[in-house]
Amino acid sequence: MRDLPHGFRNRSRGAASSGGTRIALPGPLKKNPKYRRAAPDTTQRLRRTMQAAFLALNVWIGIEFWRFVRFYEAGAGSVAPERPAGVDGWLPIASLMNLKIWIATGQVPAIHPAGMFLLISFMAICLLLRKTFCSWMCPVGTISEYLWEAGRRLFRRNLRLPRWLDVGLRGIKYLLLALFVYVVVSMSATDLQAFMDGPYGIVADVKMLNLFRFLSATSAVVLTGLVAGSLFVQNLWCRYLCPYGALMGLASLLSPVRIRRTPELCIDCAKCARACPSTLPVDQLITIRSAECTACLHCVAACPAEGALGLSTVGVRRRVPAWAVACGMLLIFLGTYVGARATGHWHTAIPPGVYTRLVPHANEFAHP
Repeated sequence: MRDLPHGFRNRSRGAASSGGTRIALPGPLKKNPKYRRAAPDTTQRLRRTMQAAFLALNVWIGIEFWRFVRFYEAGAGSVAPERPAGVDGWLPIASLMNLKIWIATGQVPAIHPAGMFLLISFMAICLLLRKTFCSWMCPVGTISEYLWEAGRRLFRRNLRLPRWLDVGLRGIKYLLLALFVYVVVSMSATDLQAFMDGPYGIVADVKMLNLFRFLSATSAVVLTGLVAGSLFVQNLWCRYLCPYGALMGLASLLSPVRIRRTPELCIDCAKCARACPSTLPVDQLITIRSAECTACLHCVAACPAEGALGLSTVGVRRRVPAWAVACGMLLIFLGTYVGARATGHWHTAIPPGVYTRLVPHANEFAHP
């Protein structure tokens, strides 16, 4: 009995009640005459490759932005390094502000516009392909996954919180999202534009960098706690605290694709549920509708029964292969980038003289 998946021993106690379509639970392990062993899975190799590529891209952006800031701090040299516009992706609140300005005025903001377009592309990805941004592209999600996997190797397991505590903590990221949305919605487009055009808005990216360059004792303790906690709890930051992920999860509820289980081919081994980093009861559901599902496909990779589990379109139930997910994400991401650059709305339009004046004093500017 000890080799059976977690939760298998009591699997006849009712019906699944969260995260998807209800279905009565079976009794003993099913000997399915239609069972065929699935071929070796390659979805995780593809996802890992994409994760590594986007992590490397963000590391490059960070290095280039650090060089850009150091140039203006040192006040030396004749040719300034180009500011990488992708750093705007690390300013989600500014991106929300710019999105409102664009909607209200019809004018693309000149300060940090790339962040707005990145936000749009990520939301479009989640609208079409579930919450894949978080598990395929986000560098924080990638590092978080590396941490809990390292914790599992070191301690032989990850900690799964009681359901009542897990559900309560998950609500924190939605509260944070609601707070940020309220701040943006409550301000007029004129006020938002004035904020973005002011010194604080212009060097918001520099202040974000300085937060990590010059860690305060409080920030160091919080960051250390998050890293340490992520060794034990799967996707600690993403699961409980990330408002960006909360927004992507809400967008993914409208996605035309879902993880879907085919009961006729399932052998009720529960390996899918044990593999799910979001602790969703995949083995007890037909369709996974939860906003917590990141379409990481861990459950699909763990399933030993051919055709029993996969990412499918709603209605026609056509399977969506992992390569199609990757291609779809890249098309949306690169298409948005190319479109923004072609129309001249990718880079922040700030004269070098303004950076010379503001960057060395970035930490002196307080939030208005």
